[in-house]
Amino acid sequence: MKLYIDLIFFLNFGFDFCLLYAVRKILKRNVKLYRLLLAALFGGGSVFVLFLPMNTFSLFLFKVVLSIGMVLIAFSFKTPRYFWKNMCYLYLVSIVLGGALYFLNVQWSYKQEGILFYHNGLSINVILLLMITPFILYTYSKEMKAYKAKYSELYELEIFLKNKQELKLTAFLDTGNRLKDPYLHRPVIIVDEKIQVRGDKEVLVPFHTIGHTSYLHCFEVEKVKINGEEKGKVLLGVSPKRILMEGVDCIIGTNLLEG
Repeated sequence: MKLYIDLIFFLNFGFDFCLLYAVRKILKRNVKLYRLLLAALFGGGSVFVLFLPMNTFSLFLFKVVLSIGMVLIAFSFKTPRYFWKNMCYLYLVSIVLGGALYFLNVQWSYKQEGILFYHNGLSINVILLLMITPFILYTYSKEMKAYKAKYSELYELEIFLKNKQELKLTAFLDTGNRLKDPYLHRPVIIVDEKIQVRGDKEVLVPFHTIGHTSYLHCFEVEKVKINGEEKGKVLLGVSPKRILMEGVDCIIGTNLLEG
């Protein structure tokens, strides 16, 4: 069997650079491009292991040391948490890319008849691999950034009303919402109309929308916990419309977090 060292080195270099670049984009690391290139060159050096007699465990240790070196070269060392997060995302992105390429190779190289699979003599071309890899990592990094942006604004709420009713809800932080009652200045949590709220004492709080003023039906709350942290006095207002956000039951404002 012939091994083309230059081709293997080029493939390793290309994949390592794509992986490091994806980590840089997902974690928003402010590092120079040349550091990623140097780290990818260092990672490409693993091709020379092909000529060393190493068992499975030794090869595993070598790959761990190699990945540590790549991360240190690309992102340097600032804190243990910073380093550990870079390492975790490097392996996570590697798993995603490896799984995607394996799936494509199986779909391309095997033919199915019923529950049987057999090789049809085809395989993914090297050039095609290099073309597909950036697309896979771009899509993954884009979805990861969107996921982090969305779920960084979500909070777990435990609401205890004065009639002993308890609610466990998922809240979205609306930074433009600072609604509060005009008398005691208590922040208002706006819950979806589908939530069955049974309150003893009802309070009407005026709110304004574009060209419209109305009143929100609110109830006094015994206490509320946001991500396990207890907050001060608040009101629970029932929205006159559905909250059309996936997985969200209520909306809170920054004034509640400040309190």
